[in-house]
Amino acid sequence: MDVLWPEAVRTAVKTGYDREIVSTYPHRSLVPRVLWQDLIGGAQREIIFAGYTNYFLWLDLPNLRTVLARQAEAGVAIRFLVGDPDSPTTVERERIEAVPLTVSTRIRVTLDEFAKLRAAAPSVAGRHSDHHIAMSLFRFDSDMLVCTHLADKLGHDSPTLHLRRRQDGGLFDRYSAHLEYLWEQAREF
Repeated sequence: MDVLWPEAVRTAVKTGYDREIVSTYPHRSLVPRVLWQDLIGGAQREIIFAGYTNYFLWLDLPNLRTVLARQAEAGVAIRFLVGDPDSPTTVERERIEAVPLTVSTRIRVTLDEFAKLRAAAPSVAGRHSDHHIAMSLFRFDSDMLVCTHLADKLGHDSPTLHLRRRQDGGLFDRYSAHLEYLWEQAREF
């Protein structure tokens, strides 16, 4: 391998499991808005928002409800997985964060926006889960944004990976399996 692939080439071309890592961001807030828009607008099969509150989406992405309704109308399956605003997990997270805009309020904003979206696009699905409090997963066909939450930091401070599926059993598939497990354990709202 050293003869066929000199060190300079091996460091410039990803050849292992890390080739599914498209980019990394030290904070979710640094993920370019245009990337979110491209991933949402470009999805042809599936969009999943599995953030504990998903609150930032409604603020950061203009006309999100309209875009998602159009995507649902085109046959894209759209799912939301959010925390339960009244659960002990949410109460504990509010204590840890200790900010005026509480976790339960942020979840309720998403639930309100979800209700308006579902009125326009009844096929959109939503469930509550408290098992993804430490990680948010956002899947768009074969692309995924994975945000790992740190201690008492808010979601926008989460280190974030942009993954693209390139092989069986890689990072994308592992996180996708975790996402499907969370969905199966969750309850409809």
